[in-house]
Amino acid sequence: MELLKVNDYSFRYSLGNEDAVRHVNFSAEAGEFLLICGPSGCGKSTLLRSIKPQLCPYGEKSGEILFEGAEVCSLPAAETAAEIGFVMQNPDAQIVTDKVWHELAFGLENLGVPTPAIRSRTAEMASYFGIHSWFRKGTNELSGGQKQLLNLASVMLMRPKLLILDEPSSQLDPIAAREFLENVRKINLEFGTAVLITEHNLEEVYGFADRVLLMEEGEIRAELPPAEMARWLAGHDREGMREALPTPARIYTSVLKGECPLSVVEGRRWISALAEGKKLPVFPEKAEPERPEQQAVGMDEIWFQYEKGGEPILRNMSIDVRYGEIMAMLGGNGSGKTTALSVLCGKNKAGSGKITIAGKRLEKYKGTELFEENLGVLPQNPQSLFVFETLRRDLEEIFTGTKLPKEEITGAVKAVSEKLGIAHLLERHPYDLSGGEMQKAALAKILLRKPRILLLDEPTKGMDALSKKNFGTLLQALRAEGAAILMVSHDVEFCAVYADRCAMFFDGYIVSEGTPHRFFAENSFYTTAASRMTRHLTPGIVTCREGEELCAAL
Repeated sequence: MELLKVNDYSFRYSLGNEDAVRHVNFSAEAGEFLLICGPSGCGKSTLLRSIKPQLCPYGEKSGEILFEGAEVCSLPAAETAAEIGFVMQNPDAQIVTDKVWHELAFGLENLGVPTPAIRSRTAEMASYFGIHSWFRKGTNELSGGQKQLLNLASVMLMRPKLLILDEPSSQLDPIAAREFLENVRKINLEFGTAVLITEHNLEEVYGFADRVLLMEEGEIRAELPPAEMARWLAGHDREGMREALPTPARIYTSVLKGECPLSVVEGRRWISALAEGKKLPVFPEKAEPERPEQQAVGMDEIWFQYEKGGEPILRNMSIDVRYGEIMAMLGGNGSGKTTALSVLCGKNKAGSGKITIAGKRLEKYKGTELFEENLGVLPQNPQSLFVFETLRRDLEEIFTGTKLPKEEITGAVKAVSEKLGIAHLLERHPYDLSGGEMQKAALAKILLRKPRILLLDEPTKGMDALSKKNFGTLLQALRAEGAAILMVSHDVEFCAVYADRCAMFFDGYIVSEGTPHRFFAENSFYTTAASRMTRHLTPGIVTCREGEELCAAL
């Protein structure tokens, strides 16, 4: 039975010069699982929000969106609120109450469901999702993974027929992301709820889909089952999207032999069959390179807690980052990585220990001296950096108080915008940008200050594969110029390719550290899909490119 039908739908933002969504046509059956993928800014989020009347952006629309045969905007608000569920990218953006139990009940209370029914349904859903152990906690006490699971459970309590998810795992660590997406799959299978999801990280979700829709420049360019889409991408000059495929499918497209694997377990079977009876190539262990000598950032035995007498967030934390080096800090949501960056830049003050920035004790910096061509910080929420109605004005604001002539300011903004691929967005309102576009815009604002040390909190969040590749190349160029980069990231695949060193953060301190090859080859869960797919045949393979080289030699 057809649940959703989008007929020749187009949308243009009120201040936009062109359509963000162009003549889109597709349908979804009851119980179907659809995945929409495409580069940042291609219109995915705009399309999803258009399906949910309460979230539809303001602008010009044409065409129609039908839900169970009726125009979605003509349906009663209570009906679409309950029957079309929506989970956003940012877990905090959707939580509206201070307690877990109240957040679960909030939607039902607004629908006027009787109190006994609310209690019964809330208890059942909390048990189903394993929320009962933190049922009475404050929502501000939850990790990112718990918050997103709470959002999902709150939506499911209203028993939607269609569940829409807009990059729901982009801010979660790998383990939390895997668990969250498994829950989405379970909902689809056990409740028969139709799922419409967008994701840039396709590792976990790609194989769940019944159909994959490729979106580019506001249009649906292809609509195929997952395995067929992988083969289509290999033959249609879509290198950026081919690189976005889950590792097993991406490696497969480099040789196109046999059936396309969609998961790590299928990939292990496929590559084992490919290697059967053949001599495996030897991949020598990579020698550990010498580290640059000059320290840029140092933390020595740092302790920190938010409240006096409270639980320490940082425990004897030490880290050493050098100029000309990219270091990635990985670990679970809520482990204290973001807190460590906040203490490093002086936003929070350590209880004890020593912090050194550019050879100078942190407490010796006065006023804005720390950030003057020295330290740049990309926060976890880049939206907090924007205050003007256009991106251009926000970037030009960096030069307020300087005596630079107007033409030099314009030239600097143009140069950094072109470097990051956002020159075409300069007249857009920053809040109208996609998640990946906003990340790049925030980085542009930081780079205009010409920092020699960069602290980046989840810098690839919301970025498509091609943007990540370009961003990684930019980081390498900054490193070559002598910059020091410390990034907190859940993107293990990105860190494996572009970091010089990786560190595991757990329980308030660094528990292990090493080059990406040594770090990921030794881990079981915080490792890459290429490693999990090939380690039974040959150790030491960490990146997708190395997996492709292995298959090419078989």
